[in-house]
This record gives sequence, structure tokens and C-alpha cells, in this order.
Amino acid sequence: MIGTKQTRLAIDVGGTFTDVFVFDESTKEISITKTSSTPLNPEVGILDGIAKAEIDCENIKVFSHGTTVGTNALIERKLPKTALITSAGFRDVSEIRRGTKLELWDTYDDVAKPYIQRRDRFEVEERIDFAGNVLTEINEEEVRSLARKLKRRGTESIAVCFMNSYVNGSNEAKVKRIIQEEFPDVYICISSEVLPEIFEHERMSTTIVNAVLGPTVSNYIKTLEGEMNKRGYEDDILVLHSGGGVMTSQTVPRYAARLASSGIAAGAIASKHIAQLCGFNNAIGLDMGGTSTDISLMHEGDLRITKDWYIEYGYPIGFPSIEILTIGAGGGSLAWVDEGGSLRNGPQSAGAVPGPACYSRGGVEPTNSDANIVLGRLGTKLLDGQMELDKQKAIEAVDKIAKKFNYTIEEAANAITRVANANMCDALRLISVRRGYDPRDFALVAFGGAGPLHGAYLAKEMEIPTVIIPPHPGVAAAMGCLLVDVRHDISKTYVKNVKDVSVKDLEKEFIGMEKEAAKLLQEEGVAKEASTLMRYIDMRYMGQWRSLAIEVDCPISSLEETLDRFHKEHEREFSFSDKEQAVEIYGLLVTAIGTVPKPEFPTYEPGGTLADALKETRDVYFEEEGYVNTNVYNRELIPAFSEITGPAIIDQLDTTTVIPPNFRAKVDKYRNLILSQNK
Repeated sequence: MIGTKQTRLAIDVGGTFTDVFVFDESTKEISITKTSSTPLNPEVGILDGIAKAEIDCENIKVFSHGTTVGTNALIERKLPKTALITSAGFRDVSEIRRGTKLELWDTYDDVAKPYIQRRDRFEVEERIDFAGNVLTEINEEEVRSLARKLKRRGTESIAVCFMNSYVNGSNEAKVKRIIQEEFPDVYICISSEVLPEIFEHERMSTTIVNAVLGPTVSNYIKTLEGEMNKRGYEDDILVLHSGGGVMTSQTVPRYAARLASSGIAAGAIASKHIAQLCGFNNAIGLDMGGTSTDISLMHEGDLRITKDWYIEYGYPIGFPSIEILTIGAGGGSLAWVDEGGSLRNGPQSAGAVPGPACYSRGGVEPTNSDANIVLGRLGTKLLDGQMELDKQKAIEAVDKIAKKFNYTIEEAANAITRVANANMCDALRLISVRRGYDPRDFALVAFGGAGPLHGAYLAKEMEIPTVIIPPHPGVAAAMGCLLVDVRHDISKTYVKNVKDVSVKDLEKEFIGMEKEAAKLLQEEGVAKEASTLMRYIDMRYMGQWRSLAIEVDCPISSLEETLDRFHKEHEREFSFSDKEQAVEIYGLLVTAIGTVPKPEFPTYEPGGTLADALKETRDVYFEEEGYVNTNVYNRELIPAFSEITGPAIIDQLDTTTVIPPNFRAKVDKYRNLILSQNK
């Protein structure tokens, strides 16, 4: 990165908007913009956003982004023709799954169909036992014949998953070599390289997701690179992945499944950074956008990581991912009445097109945005006047709910927002109370286009003492893309009783995994001095299924301290521990971090008086008081939020923060962040 390159560009492609965050290192200025997302061709929305921001691509130093390409491809089933090759007798593992359903008691609720239909799943004769011994070698002619057949059928991608290949992947490697000789243009991935872990369904599911997304994300990143090159940007395009790190275009095709929750992770990263700048190591992130709300949790400076996640229930993805709870509650979520006559909110959304009724793009159904503009919590102008909202159309939409319940317009709008708040509170409880955390020990970071509108109300309901709202809430997730490092996770199944484990053997396993991790960082162009390798051991009580990842030192001297930490973590997570119970190691994990230089954002020192900051007054509806004449302030001019008394609206460039009655506020000048103190 040389010469006059001073611009750091971050883009978050959402379901409704594509958010652009630009930081100029030479002037320390931040500029933001939004443009409508283009789901059919996501790179178009990105390029439109860059053009709208008037960025000189030749001056871009870093370009990092989160994308919904993988997520949308899985949900919409716009996937390439993909085949599965597996061991004889295991053709239907991906369809049998675990035999569970998301709605256990709903007879009519069926799990989605497999990503690869039965006619495209093929068996070959091979066998490896539990210890890794090859019992049946691959028949080379059988595989070559199958490869020629798949080529004739127009197959674009192939997943290979053999039983017990997690302990010995030699048969899979042979199949991959043979197919590449016969069919060099096809995308192929094997489970022993993608996820060498026990449990055939989870491993097969992850490999299949990797295979069906491989060509899609490869074409996407290739197209985007080509367009950016035409505009003068020739460096790496960084893509955020589910684990909270970034990959370069070189490794994106290899681990395509990690992009299944690419854009979602950016908000969690931003939430962590914002909370820590304010001095909080415990924080819950609330990223409420146009289509959904993504909730994450940071405890003692670490984001929760999970390996139990999916885009569609029944088809797990085994890569480590930031634990994010997503619900259908966004600014564009539709309000509707169910067959029992109850008011509901989401998960259906008006999306980018036609959008909420107040957007004047053809939407006629009531949404959260329409309800908020009716209540006066949203003004009629967004993006500093760049976007006009039509309050009359919002009233007409909300009136549909008012007539069904014989409500006034204000009562109907308030009911819509209350249902949305109740849905989000349920999600906040799931990620905190259900995990053994007390929400009163956390700060709530409210961002996204609609997060600040609801943050104070959620904090009041959950008894969360502090609400943190960043300076540009609507593009905070995009900012998160500039705050992440290159990251890879290498895992391996290793099942042994702790008492039977040799520290020497364990060290040998970790060294082998670290070599693989270091190689990945080297391929990404990460210098050795910027590389960090961390070790984790998955541990569980003997006979249990769920395990906990415990960090260990390098080199390992003893497992006694690790065992003690496991008992303590188990007590916190599950409310019990038993030091007399036998403990076994389930797996090993190496996380490789390639540190990327972070931007130094400017501090904020507000000046002027409260009178200078006053933009206007307008009537805002609050449930307890009814309409209250409320001051609307320009955030950048407010000298100290502690001077605000009574309800207020803080106007930002891209969204508004509502401070309701009896909700005290103060300002933390450090990094231009508002803290609303709920007392």
C-alpha cells in the first residue's frame, strides 16, 4: 500500500441498503452514504455506492466488505448444479439429517429440501475404519467413469464426503485428483480439507454448503475484482467471514461456506469496538436494519463463538462463527394480523423494493418505519435531506391496523412498535439470560438504521443500565469491516480422556495444525510478524455431546489449569460443574490471526450551546404521556447531553435517537459516542 493512497473503504451489503463508510487518513474525515441493494447483482449496488460517495478508486488503501451473496444464494436456492460423491450406503445422510424440526410440535412444518437432490448424489465403493485404516481402496476406473458422467450432465460443482475421512482423507484426496484430471473446470471440495471433524451429517452438510456456494462466490468476487480494476483499484478485496475475520480473494473460493453469514458478522465486530471505546467489556449488540435485527453478545472482551449455526434449519455449517441471533424485526418488517386475530410483526419485510409505504416506492402495507413516522419519532427527511419520507402514506398504511382493532392511528402505530419491541426483548433474553448472563451487567449498543429508535425502550424493559449509540448508527456495520483482521480456523477431531492424553502428543498435533494455519496466512500475504496463532481444546464431560472450547498456552506445559478453567466455564454456561466427573477432549482448534492496521478515528469535542444545537420541535407520541412537544437536536452541536431534560430526539445523518421521558442522558466525548443512562 504505497504513495498517496489514504482512503479506507468499508461496505456492508444488507437486504435493503448497501452502506458505504469512508475514512480519509490524511484529513481524518469520515463520510457515509447509502444506496439501495441490488440482490440480483450485488456488485452493482457496491459500485453504485462507491460512485455515490465520489471515491477515487486509485486512492483506496483498504477495501473491506461484508456481503449477503452466500446467504441469499442459500435462501433463494439460486445454486449451481452440484453433485455429491459419498461412501456406498451413505447417499441419504444429508436428507435424513438429525430427524429434528425447528417447530417440534407443528405437524405441517417441514424442513427445507436438501441443497443437493437425490438424483445428484452418487456412491462409490470405499471404506476407512474408525482408526483411519484403509479397508477398501478407491477404484480409479469407477471414479473416472463417474467424473465423465458428471461432465456430460453439466455439473458445475462437486462435494466429496466419505465416512471416517476426518481421520484419514487419502481416499477423498484420490477422488479429487482423478476428477480434476477428467474434469478440470469443475469446482470440487472434499470434507477432509473443508472440515475434518467427526459426525457425518455436520461434516457432509458443511461440505455441501461449501460446494454449492463455491462457484457463486467465486464468480461474484471475480466480477467485483474486474470492475474495481477497471476503476483503478488493484489491491486485495477483503471479504468478511462468519468467524469475525476477513479473507482475500485467494481463499474465498476454498472456504465459501464461511461467507454464509458474512455481512451479519460486521455488526458484531463494530458493536465490540464501540463498547470497548466507551470502557465496557460486557455489551450486547443490537443491529436493527431494514429487514432484520442481529443480536450479538460480548463478555469480558470476547464475542461468543459457536459452531452450531445454519442458514436453513437442518443443514448445519460447522465453521466457527460469531454467535448472532437474527430475528425478522427491521424498519421494513410488516405488521399483520394472524388468523387468531393477534397483531404480529415480521418476519415478512417490505425489503428494498417496494419498501415501507412512507418510502413512496409502491409499498402499501404498514411497517415499523411507517409506525415510527406516524408517532413523530422519525422525521420526514433521512440522510440529511437526501431521502424524503411521505407521512401521509405511512398514515394510510397504519390505518389498516387501526381499523382492524378499532384503534386511533397513534394507538395502532404504538401497538406495532410494542410488538416489535417484545420480539426483540425475547431475542435479547435468549442470547443473555438463557446463556447464563445477567443483562443488567451489560451495555446495549444500538445501531443500524432503526436500532437507536428502539434502543432506549428495550433497555428499559430489560433493565439494561446503559445504551450506547455510535455517531453513524446506520453504517456502523460497514465500519466494522475496517476493524477486523485476517482470520482462519483450523480444526481437528481428537477424542481422548484427559487422563490418557500425552502432552507431548498433543503438542505434536498442534504444531501440525499451526503449520497449516501459518501457510494460509502466508498465502494471504500476511507478514510473519503480523501473525498470531491461538490454541483451543474442545472439552466435555464424558458422555456429553456439547463441548466447550478452552484456550491453552503455547507450548502446553500441563492440562491441570486447562481442566480447572473448563469446570469454571461449564458452571457459568450450564449452571453446574462436577470436578469428580471424567473429562474428555473432543477436538483441537487453531485460530490464525493476521493483524491488519486499524484506522485511528478522530475524537469528538462538541462546542456551542444547547440552543445552537436545537434544529426544531415537533410533537412526538409517547405511550404514557401521549403527544409531547419534543426538541430535536443536531447531534454534532450538542455540548453535553447531561444538559438535556425531558424527552428529546437526537438527529443523526442516517437515523434518529429517541430519548423518552424519564430516561436520563449524558455524553461520553471519547470517540464521539452517546451514552444514555437508564436510571
